[in-house]
Amino acid sequence: SSSAACAPTLSSLMAEVFVPLPLSHGATGLAGLEAPGRTVQDSHFAGRTEHGGSSAGLSWSLSLSAVAVLAVRRQRSRKQTRRARGGEAVSTLPMEDQWIAKLDLDGFGKEVHELGERLRKEQGESDQKHLKKMAWWNKFCAFVGLATLWWKPNPLTVIMLALYTTSRWTMIGHHASHGGYNHTDESGRYSSRGFALGSLWRRTRDWLDWMLPEAWGIEHNQLHHYRLGEETDPDLVERNVEQWKGWQKYARTFASMMVWKWAYYAPNTFKELKVAELKKKGEPLPEGFDEKAPMTLNQVIRLAGTGKNVFKTREFLGKVIGPYLLMHFVLLPLPLALINPAFYWNAVGNLFLADLVANFHSFVIVATNHCGNDLYRFQQGCKPKSPTFYLRAVISSTNFPTGGNLNDFAHGWLNYQIEHHAWPNLSMLSYQKGQPEMKKICEKYGVPYVQENVFKRLKKTYDVMTHKAYMRKYPVEFESPKDVMVWRGES
Repeated sequence: SSSAACAPTLSSLMAEVFVPLPLSHGATGLAGLEAPGRTVQDSHFAGRTEHGGSSAGLSWSLSLSAVAVLAVRRQRSRKQTRRARGGEAVSTLPMEDQWIAKLDLDGFGKEVHELGERLRKEQGESDQKHLKKMAWWNKFCAFVGLATLWWKPNPLTVIMLALYTTSRWTMIGHHASHGGYNHTDESGRYSSRGFALGSLWRRTRDWLDWMLPEAWGIEHNQLHHYRLGEETDPDLVERNVEQWKGWQKYARTFASMMVWKWAYYAPNTFKELKVAELKKKGEPLPEGFDEKAPMTLNQVIRLAGTGKNVFKTREFLGKVIGPYLLMHFVLLPLPLALINPAFYWNAVGNLFLADLVANFHSFVIVATNHCGNDLYRFQQGCKPKSPTFYLRAVISSTNFPTGGNLNDFAHGWLNYQIEHHAWPNLSMLSYQKGQPEMKKICEKYGVPYVQENVFKRLKKTYDVMTHKAYMRKYPVEFESPKDVMVWRGES
């Protein structure tokens, strides 16, 4: 009959579909599938029955065989399905994310928290002595740079001035503003409650730079540290450059390396300060103002006089970048003009070149800390000091080579970024002590601990900024429900 004629063809097609699946050992019965280790091809899917049964018998056998094979597939699919921490079923993770499903998050968080608490309790006189030592290194750079400032522009003066500027920010100002020495500095000079804050005199004495210290405290200490890798993290490089298109993404990337502190960081930190002030007062933001969008100097100029910015241009110039521009490039070298005008212009040239070098140096050790195709982004907020908070500190940060004061000084002490984000208010010395133990905890729990030299990280950051690579997205179904939180003002 016609059905009998088409049976072998149907059997062959089904055999092709199901051949890759071996049967489990001990399967017997249905349509002759009985031998351990035999595949569907060994059975009646090869053609008519051994006893020459009719086409109806063959069709019945095929139906039963299909049901059996589908059952095997479904069982195996169940075994391959992983469960999220909330209990819901999720699809199999990509290879690079497999560690997530195996992680004992609570155990990991507990050990990281306990290590941080122990390091904090051990802080004392040795941490304060170490701070003073690093402060003297910082001042030595300034001394050499200023003593040779009148020379024609030269590498020694430029490098020493640049090292002074960068280390004053990333080492002294950075850790003091986080409160790393609040409990060890009896003088209060390096307290987070007063260092460089409150007046132009304190800013000039403690840490004079392009950024306003109060603004940086909001942008960095609060938003960046406690929303790391989230959409509301102001330092999320990948999001900040997503609108860069065509040749602009290459030009802007290279330009950013040389001018980013005054062209981006100064206006953006000030924007975050003003947004925070408006929210605290309960006042609305200007219509159409996107608080997540990065604020650049170009944006400041474009919005001047429109009423669509959160601050006035003259306030930005007079309060943020104006004092540094005037005191650093005009008043500082001015006494040399009384001796010889040529000395003055030599000094201005050295200061200008040093600023470019300081911009590049700080870009390399700052912008690369949380950028690369091996680091993670997140879709939800998390509670501070929760296991998830500690996990994000590790998997959304990278360390550079660590150990030794000279090496760490050259990296601006930003080579301990993982430890710093886990415990923001510790001293520089504590990060040196805690780094090896943190790395061991990560190895124990299978958490990826990224540590590479700055040039490899610069290449990975460049790839993200030019859209050649993208950061990993942490699967939201694996977030711990008890650690999730929604920040005020967000839905």
